[in-house]
Amino acid sequence: MSQDGQKEERKPKAIALLSGGLDSSLAVRMMLEQGVDVEAVAIKTPFCDFDCGKGCGHRVKEVADELGIRLKTVYFGEEYLRMLKDPKHGYGSGMNPCIDCRQMMYGAAKEHMEKTGADFIITGEVLFQRPMSQNDRALHIIENEAGLEGKVLRPLSAKHLPPTDAEKSGLIKRENMGDIKGRSRKGQLTMAKHFGIQEPPNAAGGCLLTDPAFSKRIEDAMEHAADIPSINDIELLKVGRHFRLRPSVKLVVGRNKDENEVMLALIEDADVFLEVKDYVGPSCILRGKSDDAAIAMAASIVLRYSDAPKDAQSAVRIRIGEAEKVVSASPANNDWLENIRI
Repeated sequence: MSQDGQKEERKPKAIALLSGGLDSSLAVRMMLEQGVDVEAVAIKTPFCDFDCGKGCGHRVKEVADELGIRLKTVYFGEEYLRMLKDPKHGYGSGMNPCIDCRQMMYGAAKEHMEKTGADFIITGEVLFQRPMSQNDRALHIIENEAGLEGKVLRPLSAKHLPPTDAEKSGLIKRENMGDIKGRSRKGQLTMAKHFGIQEPPNAAGGCLLTDPAFSKRIEDAMEHAADIPSINDIELLKVGRHFRLRPSVKLVVGRNKDENEVMLALIEDADVFLEVKDYVGPSCILRGKSDDAAIAMAASIVLRYSDAPKDAQSAVRIRIGEAEKVVSASPANNDWLENIRI
């Protein structure tokens, strides 16, 4: 109750799917401008981690603080990999299951909406910006299968889309919504100027699963996993050169000091670790059902990417758990390497 005895109206409340990029930030600002109480949900997956410098590449926590809204982070791990192995709606240009991925994100937002008593969900999606997941048909499928028909407001493109429940009920004024569509950023930049955003971030780099080279790696990992790859397997896909020696054996060769250090952190008990004994060279992980023949092949590849002489045998240090030995090998042939490289 207010001081004069009148019942105060409850502010409408929305849950925002926040990536930290410009579009989702603008969507939140549009709601705040209309007096909506906003909380955010940020999604992390093994392939689109907003703090990793790749993927979405935005500092979502800082953006939430800047907007003055509370943030809940949701991580999709094994359940995401199971979806990725056989997505109901298929893949995009690479191994990107965009429709199924968005549906999972909507599900997380819906759960938080119901838990907090929010009225609707907002996203920074722009109609026709992404060919697979941001067209009329895909948006309808995602909403419908997530059980959110009429509950998802896309402020940047709202005037091109059917009115949502929030607009129909008067919680949101449709005339104040945006009419942006397509891949041009002009509309967003104009809106950013309106909100006083001095240096708008560039468009997001996108999920790793849209990258052609990385897509080949994840496809190979899915094909050769007994069930699904582990999270450790996925992290290893992000570094090094990858070679499929046999259906059950793969070698990963570090490309620089930073990658070598990452690989050292990813070694598992059953892995074989290889490095050149007397010359500068990469850290390497042999993963799978390896034997002496596989180790010999791996040693030759390790030497190929080291400073060891290319016309003579050199020593390679092999470590399996606490056990260590040294083998000699000659550097691998480039033509052979190209045939087995993933």
